[in-house]
Amino acid sequence: MVLTLSMKYRTTYNIYVLKQNAKGKRRQWRKSGLCLYMRFATGRGVGTSMGGIPAALAADIFSCKISAVVFLAAFMPDTRNPPAYVFENLIRSIPREEWLDTVFGRYGNPDCPLESALLGPKFMAKKVYQRSPIEDLELAKMLVRVNPLVTNNLAGARSFTGEGYGSVTRIYIISGEDNILPEDYQRWMIRNFPVKEVMEIKDADHMAMFSKPKELCALLLEIADKYA
Repeated sequence: MVLTLSMKYRTTYNIYVLKQNAKGKRRQWRKSGLCLYMRFATGRGVGTSMGGIPAALAADIFSCKISAVVFLAAFMPDTRNPPAYVFENLIRSIPREEWLDTVFGRYGNPDCPLESALLGPKFMAKKVYQRSPIEDLELAKMLVRVNPLVTNNLAGARSFTGEGYGSVTRIYIISGEDNILPEDYQRWMIRNFPVKEVMEIKDADHMAMFSKPKELCALLLEIADKYA
């Protein structure tokens, strides 16, 4: 069984599984139904980081079409609190100086502005890509864009449903050396909203797909084989 990831516009990865018949002659690709969402500092594209929230939204809307949702060092909402709860809970505990050269701004209606953030190169080097190859860090610094924050941007949003998002199998992959989502906070989210399975990549930074790509690929293959 072979697994590939099909990417579209750096947003969604569809998993396809190659199956052979008993004689190994005919091959047929099929969509596995396992959806993996990724969030990078340079765009979107397994829910990792903020991508956990839209992954949960997709699971809430399309629960009958998704076999499992994988959270890779991602904010994982529950079904009791508003979607931004797990994000706001962490952000409130981070001193402003910890953001280093990140630039915060406002946009939209002046009477009710929304907030945005542009990650700075020092912040990315120290907090996001500290264990990743320098080439990936430099590319990220070239491609980084302003991102909306999900604090007041999601004000008033209802919590996800138990019948939708809560019914979908969830797997959480912990990044052990994540400087944005500390390991203890990742484990708190798991205790707050228990998952089907917990996996771990001990030496991965926030961008496990760059710092530990082989280890991550092995886990994704295992997940696809088990839950597809």
